[in-house]
Amino acid sequence: MQNDFLEMIEPTPKIYSKKCKIISLILRIFLQFTTISATLVAWYIYDYFIAFFTMILSFIIVGIIRSKLRNSVIPVKQREYQYNDKGIADWYTAKEICNDALEQELERI
Repeated sequence: MQNDFLEMIEPTPKIYSKKCKIISLILRIFLQFTTISATLVAWYIYDYFIAFFTMILSFIIVGIIRSKLRNSVIPVKQREYQYNDKGIADWYTAKEICNDALEQELERI
């Protein structure tokens, strides 16, 4: 019998400050709605044929951005798990942008 145990996973970091929550929300909205908004803008300005290819191109570009953000901040042991856009935005905001603010909050506690 093989005993393979997964190590404890690090939970998604909590974001405490209002500034960091707003940054995370903006990043999440960017990841979720860039493809749709680029497609609608291309459809309005040009036509549905160009909009279709804009949708494909923006889907690929946002997917690359999403994977780069995900792989840059999520620990290596947890990369096999799936994360939604909110999780990726929270991880990135907590680890890269608001890291100093998080450390100052922990020092006060």
